[in-house]
Amino acid sequence: MAASKSSLTTLTLGAIGVVYGDIGTSVLYAFKEVFVSGHVPITTDNILGILSLFFWTLTIIVTLKYVLLIMRADNLGEGGLMALLALASQSVKDRPQLRGVLLMIGVFGVALFFGDGVITPAITVLGAVEGLEIVTPAAKTYVVPISLIVLVILFFAQRRGTGDIGKIFGPIMVIWFIAIAGTGLVQIVQNPKVLEAMWPGHALGFIVEHYRIGFVTLGAVFLCVTGAEALYADMGHFGKTPIRIAWFGLVMPCLLLNYFGQGALVLANPKAAENPFYLMTPGWAMIPMVVLATAAAVIASQSLITGAYSATKQTIQLGFLPRLSILHTSIRDTGQIYIPTVNWFLLAGVVTAVALFGSSSALAAAYGISVSLVMVITTLLTFYVVRYGWKYPLPLCIAATGFFVTVDLAFFASNSLKIVQGGWFPLAMAIALYVLMTTWKEGRRLLNEKLRSDSIDLKSFLEAVFVTPPVRVDGTAVFLTAEPGTVPNAMLHNLKHNKVLHQNNLFVTVRNHEVPWVGMNKRLEIESLGHHCWQVIVNYGFKGDPDLPKALQLIKGRGFELDPMTTSYFLSRDIVVPTIGSGMAQWREKLFAQMHHNASGAADFLRLPNNAVVELGSKIEI
Repeated sequence: MAASKSSLTTLTLGAIGVVYGDIGTSVLYAFKEVFVSGHVPITTDNILGILSLFFWTLTIIVTLKYVLLIMRADNLGEGGLMALLALASQSVKDRPQLRGVLLMIGVFGVALFFGDGVITPAITVLGAVEGLEIVTPAAKTYVVPISLIVLVILFFAQRRGTGDIGKIFGPIMVIWFIAIAGTGLVQIVQNPKVLEAMWPGHALGFIVEHYRIGFVTLGAVFLCVTGAEALYADMGHFGKTPIRIAWFGLVMPCLLLNYFGQGALVLANPKAAENPFYLMTPGWAMIPMVVLATAAAVIASQSLITGAYSATKQTIQLGFLPRLSILHTSIRDTGQIYIPTVNWFLLAGVVTAVALFGSSSALAAAYGISVSLVMVITTLLTFYVVRYGWKYPLPLCIAATGFFVTVDLAFFASNSLKIVQGGWFPLAMAIALYVLMTTWKEGRRLLNEKLRSDSIDLKSFLEAVFVTPPVRVDGTAVFLTAEPGTVPNAMLHNLKHNKVLHQNNLFVTVRNHEVPWVGMNKRLEIESLGHHCWQVIVNYGFKGDPDLPKALQLIKGRGFELDPMTTSYFLSRDIVVPTIGSGMAQWREKLFAQMHHNASGAADFLRLPNNAVVELGSKIEI
């Protein structure tokens, strides 16, 4: 029992550090953005109305939607948009057209997530460093350079992994939440009237009385829940219970105390609306608070960067991105990975965002649009899981998700007004990534169709070969093939040029499935083809780490034993040649050919030993 409690405490502390970094730093800019434009008059009723909107937005979107509903839709314990997409896709697998539409919607949601991955580090670090302007106005010119230095150091440090530094994320974020709760509580004690904002009538009254301004204001209010997706995305790392304990026990109360404290300060001093978070911090604590806020911003950014790596890996496994070089930064924890291409893509985007917008207020216009649209997509996918996966009655499904999608659409509509001011930036990145992902998926389909049309049946081919068998040499040959039951090009080239066949031959197909994990008992499917030849299918989930030599060791006792010292891996390195005709548009075929050329080699992706790999190339027209 004691060990169980200790484990729960550790997981809860870890969840505070990893899951709540983004939403925890929203206090730096969210409340300020409501008043910074000057559209909302600073009156008692308006402040109470805005605070009520903050309170009920956090309650409805985070508590009711994510904590109580979305987190129930786990994919074998895993969460996140990619896991939900796979779950929804499986739920409607008997409806191919609907499944195709859901896949495209879900993939666009994943693309939007990467757009968010660029904005979040930029706005959180800028919002933290801007506290220096309160200390001394002379620091204004140094905010952007300091922010860029912090961000560049953060991204360059990714190669070293987060194993050691991750241990202090939780304690730092606990200090952060206690600090923001304390500064807010001091203001609330001085002006307890703000507690009246918990009554929903204040939010409704504000929207009704200022319906035009109120609709625009929703875009700023929405900033208080950016990062809520992390509750679901990181569920597989920490579990539902620690995330829920952290939310109800620490995070939500501290956030509300700080927001209500900011409201109390502005109620007493309207001029404080320019930066209420820092202006309610005592002068003696200003520098420590800037340092603590910067540390919290770095943690929030780190969590999202790590999430981007995981999402990329899952997207590759599901076939929407080409293979990329994935490096493991920890021997003990296989979940700690580093993807150089993604790291430098995010860094380039973040530096561009900071240089282009220059302040957290300017970036706030770009923030929210992608997150709100991701939330709409999440709710839609959840409906199909509840309806077709869980088989609940249609009226109940509509009731369970209809309210939330209405709220999501209201926030998305409000954020859409900010497209011209900056919302175009994450949308442009998401659209570009969506084009890449769909081009790769369609290109792979066309390539596989071409390979199938030109393929030779493996069993028939082997029967013909062994009529007059070639010279057999010692050892095992592993031929990788995209489609089971077909002759690999590498084998044809080997027989043509070397005129030999190994004593043992494995024809291996690696399959990725729409589940996070595949158990070891289901890892291999083996079929004997005679003449010491076997057809092997290796199964992985989208969160699994492909390791073909390790997987093939499971063949022991099922026909023969694989000796790593006498095993060679034969791979076909296909060169795609775009042609005019059916298929994709010419520019997309050229794009696919370039992506295919730049993809990381299968040998690295499958962790094949470098000294045992033979690659044989061929050209394929699509």
